[in-house]
Amino acid sequence: MKLGFIGLGVMGAPMAAHLVAAGHDVSGYDVHPAAGEKLAAAGGRAANGVADAVAGADVVITMLPNHPQVEEVVLAAGGVLDTAGPGTLLIDMSTIRPETSIEVANAAADKKIRVLDAPVSGGQAGAEQASLSIMVGGTEEDFEAAEPVLEAVGKTIVHVGPHGAGQVVKAANQLVVGGIYGLVAEAIVLLEASGVDAATGLDVLAGGLAGSRILELKRRSMVDRKFAPGFRIDLHHKDMGIALAAARQAGVALPLTGLVAQLVAAGRAMGYGSLDHSALLKVVEQLSGRVPAEV
Repeated sequence: MKLGFIGLGVMGAPMAAHLVAAGHDVSGYDVHPAAGEKLAAAGGRAANGVADAVAGADVVITMLPNHPQVEEVVLAAGGVLDTAGPGTLLIDMSTIRPETSIEVANAAADKKIRVLDAPVSGGQAGAEQASLSIMVGGTEEDFEAAEPVLEAVGKTIVHVGPHGAGQVVKAANQLVVGGIYGLVAEAIVLLEASGVDAATGLDVLAGGLAGSRILELKRRSMVDRKFAPGFRIDLHHKDMGIALAAARQAGVALPLTGLVAQLVAAGRAMGYGSLDHSALLKVVEQLSGRVPAEV
């Protein structure tokens, strides 16, 4: 297929490269020209703007930081909806508010452009390994049309409901991930403060009912205090805001989510926003008075 890809950042760049490797004709655009040059080196084409990336595309993919960027790229004059032809499939893989996904879908319908919201989980490693989990909102027909494209970047690809449903599932994903990171951080602090080797203790936890993907992948780096970002606290802070807003919209109480959101916000306020979200350990350590308050 002929693809337009907008947003060649930490996640978007490897995803676009996988689409090139899968045989698609990919034109990509990013506000940072070096990102387009990297795509060109991988066999794609560096577009000189949104309209250039979108022109003539069968499928347009957006992978952007938040809803203001999606609104600007998709809805503004000269954006995706102004440029794409009828029948084009727009797959927004950004993590944004469900209501923005619904707004985009409604605006696109007026121009006979098909839309899916398809946020992802798996972080930078998942993007690089083409092993992302993708939760898709939209019609079944459009989901089936998108599957050959999504299979080039993900392993678990599920149609979860109508427009906006993908974003709700992603919000649920982020509140669970944040909660587990917070609890693993507390487990490490408890083990170490009690004189127990944390690495050994977490090895035991990982083999029992407390086992999780986070314990499998991150327990060693957390014990070693290695917080190079795979997914930054700044981004998780944004996502927790989406989760809380979705809860208010749905009229439900999520008290643990609220607490996790405050821990993430505290990490950002402490200056850890550029670190991996596993750096919630640093927040819990400081609350326990076990480390100096410095980054």
